[in-house]
Amino acid sequence: MYLTQALHRAAQLHPNRIAVQFGERQHTFREFIRRVARLAGALQQMGMQTGDRVAMLALNSDRYLEYQMAVPWGGGALNPCNIRWSAAEIAYSLNDSGSTILLVDDMFVPMVKQLRAEALVVRDVIYCGEGSVPDGMMGYEQLLAQSMPVPDAVRRGEDLAGIFYTGGTTGFPKGVMLSHTNMCSSGLAVRAAGMADPGSVYLHAAPMFHLADMGLAMAHWLEGNTHVIVPAFSPELVLDTIERCRVTHAVLVPTMIQMMVDHPTMKKKRDLSSLKSVTYGASPISEAVLDRAMEALPGVGFSQAYGMTELSPLATINPAYYHSAEGRNLGKLRAAGRAGFCVELRIVDAAGTEVPRGTVGEVIARGPNVMQGYWNKPEATAQALRDGWMHTGDGAWMDDDGFIFIADRLKDMIISGGENIFSAEVENALAQHPCVASCAVIGIPSDAWGESVHAVVVNKPGQSIEAEELIAHCKQLIAPYKCPRSVEFRDALPLSGAGKILKTALREPFWAGSERKVA
Repeated sequence: MYLTQALHRAAQLHPNRIAVQFGERQHTFREFIRRVARLAGALQQMGMQTGDRVAMLALNSDRYLEYQMAVPWGGGALNPCNIRWSAAEIAYSLNDSGSTILLVDDMFVPMVKQLRAEALVVRDVIYCGEGSVPDGMMGYEQLLAQSMPVPDAVRRGEDLAGIFYTGGTTGFPKGVMLSHTNMCSSGLAVRAAGMADPGSVYLHAAPMFHLADMGLAMAHWLEGNTHVIVPAFSPELVLDTIERCRVTHAVLVPTMIQMMVDHPTMKKKRDLSSLKSVTYGASPISEAVLDRAMEALPGVGFSQAYGMTELSPLATINPAYYHSAEGRNLGKLRAAGRAGFCVELRIVDAAGTEVPRGTVGEVIARGPNVMQGYWNKPEATAQALRDGWMHTGDGAWMDDDGFIFIADRLKDMIISGGENIFSAEVENALAQHPCVASCAVIGIPSDAWGESVHAVVVNKPGQSIEAEELIAHCKQLIAPYKCPRSVEFRDALPLSGAGKILKTALREPFWAGSERKVA
């Protein structure tokens, strides 16, 4: 299996079908595959060799899809940069992965100077925006025009397809190595679940650097479906695009669904009848939001997908039936779903022994979707991958029907608005302030975001600081979405006998009365 395989099939079966549409710009599969082959040729002329990493820092666009296909077509490996990270975090990922070529759009041109200064590994920068080409960069369309198409390198199977960075439990991002088989298997699992019907129109509204979008999109590439793209999520823009482009399938997080169905523009008469399927992830959807969504979007099937970058990203699917009134009576709505196609799941204790049904343990997964490991981090890889099983760090229980229910998060990770935030990253930023003696970061319930980042801080003797100042300090070091939204000051943090901070005690008042200890 290989990422570009679907392009060859689509161009052969329906070359004149619209492959991608971005605003007023669109390309058929015949045109799209030619552009991919030319971009691959341009990257090779710039020195990209087999296995070399090529990074992209940009909002969603048709050129982002071309990048996702052209890099493997030319024999390279992807490194899609998180658009919400700070320049320092992005520079770290560029240096760590050894990315020599970087593509940027208009939004991120102002960051290039700092990235060039801090990421010396970057040799060339390609401007893929819509305006004039900035000094010191190469223009995307000019490169395509002057480059000859090259044959598909057909990197496949266990060859590295890309490095996808996720937050780090030690304060540094980790590069997840995914193979062609990894990524294709998730696409097959989505297709097998009936979530990418032939002739569909898939909407890229979630950020395209994220595996949630790329994993779902892979299923639509396999079917040769049309891809419609918006630069970034906006409730009104998404609704307008669904109506104008007759979108049938989309992936959104519950927060986006809530923002969309509650938006004032929904009150005007619209024809959203084309929409058939919405897949969501990161957290369960509340019954209240689901009821409003089903009323506003009759005929739409809502499905949940649970997974993580390390699983390419799919682990489980909770299909639309269990979101219906009949299905909800079966008590599965709060479930994360059942194992996807070709995925094995177990719930195990600390010794790795499978626990009885209904007992909380750690979710572990095995299958062709499991990552190769963490880039340049053999110890972290060995800890996560044991005997072929990926240890997710999520606490859950499984019912007699094979549905898993997330109960807790065993690793210190917060999921806010669909983004993974590791506590250690935030704590490292807080600890760099001279007034902070010690700190702990936890996730607390949030109606808007699922979870909100909350910091508990102990000041140094004789020192004091306002919460707003601490938050501003963090924004200088890490992405704003990772920064605390609330700060609590204490005289001391609760400690175990071994001197470890008891985050369970810090979380308890916020999650009291809830079955789940996470969103």
